[in-house]
Amino acid sequence: MSLFFDTNVLVYAFLDVEKRGRALEALKQGGVISAQVLDEFTHVAHRKRRRSWPEIEAALAVIRDRFHDIVPITSATHAAAVTLARDHSLAFYDALILAAAIEAGCETLYSEDFQHGRRFGDCTIVNPFLSGSGG
Repeated sequence: MSLFFDTNVLVYAFLDVEKRGRALEALKQGGVISAQVLDEFTHVAHRKRRRSWPEIEAALAVIRDRFHDIVPITSATHAAAVTLARDHSLAFYDALILAAAIEAGCETLYSEDFQHGRRFGDCTIVNPFLSGSGG
């Protein structure tokens, strides 16, 4: 089963004490992220969590080492995200994450930004922070 991780899972793994355990457990399975996830992680770490650049760079090095599959956001990914956002009333940047997961052929998207259990084609949303979610 191929897994895709939304930014929030990485944020919790590296920057949150309360949800760190569940996030790390989910990440143990390995999977795929997109360049957007790296961008969002950097933004949250710097702007919202006020981490220093050396801390952020160290975390990014670990993430890049852990995820050998970091997919780009292409114009085709963008177009698919527009369609997903329009057809499913999703926030655009959430739709972009979902489009990258679908494009990468992932069967599961770990995220708390979507309805747990919702399916988009062959991709199922799993919120690893819910009890009994399988994450």
